Amino acid sequence: MKIFRNLSLVFVMLLAALGAQAQSGNEKTIQIKTSAVCDMCKKSLEKAMAYEKGVKKSNLDVDSKMLTVSFDPKKTNEDKIRKAVNDTGYDADDKPATPRAYNKLDDCCRKEAGAH
Repeated sequence: MKIFRNLSLVFVMLLAALGAQAQSGNEKTIQIKTSAVCDMCKKSLEKAMAYEKGVKKSNLDVDSKMLTVSFDPKKTNEDKIRKAVNDTGYDADDKPATPRAYNKLDDCCRKEAGAH
């Protein structure tokens, strides 16, 4: 019985150590200023980020136009994330949207449309 208790204790300690390692897992968060103007933009950008390898979560604050992205730096980097934003049709900080993607946006999502 004592051996079982010791093994259980070792198992619990191992799980705790693995959990702590997963929590600290080198997740990085960046904020990107976008040209998004509406809730449809929010949906498009967050969906695009969900398909990006290494992205854990994203959230666009429409009012400030700031996209917050948490990602695994072992699988992607800031430049790739900005490129994904550009390829979705939106500016990412000082990098302009890819023209072809921008032209595919609904009229309400174009930066000339302004906030609505």
